[in-house]
Amino acid sequence: MLDTTFHALADPTRRTLLSKVVVGRQRVTDLAAEFPMSLNAVSKHIQVLERAGLVVRERVGRTHFIDSDLTGFAEVQAWLSQMQRFWAIRLDQLGDVVEQGE
Repeated sequence: MLDTTFHALADPTRRTLLSKVVVGRQRVTDLAAEFPMSLNAVSKHIQVLERAGLVVRERVGRTHFIDSDLTGFAEVQAWLSQMQRFWAIRLDQLGDVVEQGE
């Protein structure tokens, strides 16, 4: 899932879509109007975000809405925390080596 989330976030169009729905539920057609691409192309970007667990789609009649579902970020946050701890320890060790060499 981590790879899927990073793949989804790697594209600037998807990051822009996500930033727009984080503030609240949006109609897909309204979002698509802001991009120089077809509604179908925007919908495909939204599907990638859905698979990554970053947005959810809701149908009300013929209207499609998307809203943020940031559960996809939980795994990313855990991984980043792990990496932060790892590098903090490594940098502390490097600092110790440098101090011993002086």
